[in-house]
Amino acid sequence: MLTLLHTSPLHVPVFDALRDEEAPGLALHHLVRPELLDRARAQGPGSVAEDVAAELGEAARDGARAALCTCSTIGSVAEAAGAALGLPVLRVDRPMAAAAVATGPRIAVLVAVESTRVPTEELLAQEADRAGREIEVRTVLVAGAWERFEAGDHDGYLAAVAAAAREIRDADVIVLAQASMAPAADGLDLDVPVLAGPRTGLRAAAQSAAASDASFSGLRTT
Repeated sequence: MLTLLHTSPLHVPVFDALRDEEAPGLALHHLVRPELLDRARAQGPGSVAEDVAAELGEAARDGARAALCTCSTIGSVAEAAGAALGLPVLRVDRPMAAAAVATGPRIAVLVAVESTRVPTEELLAQEADRAGREIEVRTVLVAGAWERFEAGDHDGYLAAVAAAAREIRDADVIVLAQASMAPAADGLDLDVPVLAGPRTGLRAAAQSAAASDASFSGLRTT
């Protein structure tokens, strides 16, 4: 079983659909805790560390083989908690960050909430250091986008993100920092890659779950 820690209920059907494509047969357990993002935005990611550790600890006791945190703001907190618990925990944007670093040095990052800026920049720096590469990161806050998301105007939210992506110049790759942004990449025809985290994050987490449970054989490898 793979546990997913979300801060929005909208991620549940998205990751269920990705599971059906990437790892059919893998059981998912969704934990939806919007209050964690609310507090992290107001007080910083460290303010939710104990609660995240408690959620992941309970998941491990309930049989989780691995966990995926789909919130970029609290991803580093979740990974640290997993390390302390002995539970493989992956933040959804880590594989995306590694791919961005491999693509080119000039990385443009789009965020819809300010609290995602520093965690994403730190993650890219980690992956650049791991790869031995120099990068230049430019982060753009998509003005008004999150207000549309919170108001339920998801089409407007994605349109704002897509419009911001089209305005990017002098970049080798564009990173959509939050999982909720991923559909905005659909239909974009830009000269540079636009990367989103959900699919690659789910795929990597499914591999981690499979590696820790020899009885699971449903992972697709092609």
